[in-house]
Amino acid sequence: MNSTGSASTDAPKTDDASTSDEVTFADLGLNENVLKAIKSIGYETPSAIQAATIPHLLEGRDVVGLAQTGTGKTAAFALPILSRIEGGSKKPQALVLSPTRELALQVSEAFESYSTHMRGVSLLPIYGGQAYGVQLSALRRGVDVVVGTPGRIMDHLAKGTLDLSELKYLVLDEADEMLKMGFAEDVETILADTPEDKQVALFSATMPAAIRRISKQYLKDAEEVTVKSKTTTSANTTQRYLVVSYQQKVDALTRILEVENFEGMIVFVRTKNETETLAEKLRARGYSAAAISGDVAQAQRERTVNQLKSGKLDILVATDVAARGLDVDRISHVINFDIPIDTESYVHRIGRTGRAGRSGAAISFITPRERRLLDSIERATRQPLTQMQLPSVDDVNETRLTRFDDAITAALSQQERISAFRDIIAHYVEHHDVPESDVAAALAVVAQGDTPLLLTPADELSLKQERADRSKGKSDGPRRARSNQAMAPYRLEVGKRHRVEPRQIVGALANEGGLSREDFGHIQIRPDFSIVELPAELPKDVLSKLKATRISGRLIEIKPDRGGRGSGPRRDRDDRGRDDRRGRDDRGGRDDRPARKPRHK
Repeated sequence: MNSTGSASTDAPKTDDASTSDEVTFADLGLNENVLKAIKSIGYETPSAIQAATIPHLLEGRDVVGLAQTGTGKTAAFALPILSRIEGGSKKPQALVLSPTRELALQVSEAFESYSTHMRGVSLLPIYGGQAYGVQLSALRRGVDVVVGTPGRIMDHLAKGTLDLSELKYLVLDEADEMLKMGFAEDVETILADTPEDKQVALFSATMPAAIRRISKQYLKDAEEVTVKSKTTTSANTTQRYLVVSYQQKVDALTRILEVENFEGMIVFVRTKNETETLAEKLRARGYSAAAISGDVAQAQRERTVNQLKSGKLDILVATDVAARGLDVDRISHVINFDIPIDTESYVHRIGRTGRAGRSGAAISFITPRERRLLDSIERATRQPLTQMQLPSVDDVNETRLTRFDDAITAALSQQERISAFRDIIAHYVEHHDVPESDVAAALAVVAQGDTPLLLTPADELSLKQERADRSKGKSDGPRRARSNQAMAPYRLEVGKRHRVEPRQIVGALANEGGLSREDFGHIQIRPDFSIVELPAELPKDVLSKLKATRISGRLIEIKPDRGGRGSGPRRDRDDRGRDDRRGRDDRGGRDDRPARKPRHK
């Protein structure tokens, strides 16, 4: 057991979410190779949580960092760990515990980007849903940093395939979320199985009693830092979101471009490769679009920005790094084609519009599995986003006809040019005996080209059919059970005597099997086992993954329930109780937690 220590009795330091312009990453004492990496990424100044915690972590002190999601907590612990770590170790030197596999992957990717100029540093994400073979092979070769979910880390510890005897750094990321998902016992078991002289960093958005107890028991003389977020957005910018599948994004963007009256626009994507791909698709649809990313030379970047300012370019497709410092009054719209994973990026992005007292509009594309990112943005900015509907065929056609009318009106004002063409039209009518209205329609066809002026009902049906196919499991991704599908009881070999709670069951199954909210029905917890309603046609690969799941360190051995004694569909209020309802509402997680209920307009 790790020796107990008390958190610092000094009053916790409180910092605003912005830092002084005088503070740079170089001032914090980071390793030169780490500084090279963050410079190439485009980071300029540390956030408040980074500036407040990195010096303490570099000094070797335990730290409790309290800050909202999206304030830069990952870099706050990843940068000092990489600055002190020595690559090439056979056993892990650093362990980061994350509540969900999505967050574990994000943290692992961040470590990779920060270590690009370091030699010999190996990283491994460990999470449910990934084959054990991949993880076992990497662990045998040796890794320096392990980022994982509590359940899968416990699995490896139980199997003896993860050796934490030489661990120097341990991070509890999103600690309050881990507790909400029922991982408290797993986290404490892992903490107790690590060396006493390790350095511990605990990051959380809130400080409930359970987190306070863990910090007092497992952290020694910890420095507590609280960051008050100031991530607010301009009142001049209207903020909307559209729920859309990944496959629909380009078509959805095209429709929005059709109906929105925009002057200049920035479309944000996550990766530099996507910038040119999307810009090319927009150009193919007749829009004046260009791409900029961190790889674009400065001279080309300046030319592109000047084209946007002058009106020669209407749409800029960009990454966060490329858009830093971009100040163009002409930008009326910002589109988050890919929603950012942190709220600071969101605030920075939409800050490109609604400047100098002008009105602006921000529209974010949200896939069904990104609902929680939307929640984080609304909490951090303290502003609700309004849901919008995908523009219909009628909406697009009405806009096109209005613009066509405007074009005719504008042409009619050019009487000198019209007079020249009037004689030509009269000559054609006289020699071909065709009504003038037909000639006018024919000229419109010539001017329009091969692209139809109006959409047809088939265009609307194609998108509706895609939605229907996806709901029936015909999409490329893993099949999901929907709320209107048949549910069936499954038996888990954990129950009340194992101190299992509904939220633990939900958290574990969601993590390991990638299940969503609609995939869970009634939960009954019996003394020696539990019954959970899941989709009747649960895919075999998902069921196979779930069989290896552990809850409270015990294999659940999930299998379809055949209606044995004590099981069955009876909805017993005493078995379900308030804990079940609370667990299903409060369970944490990122994209692989069950999605929240549909938002009200």
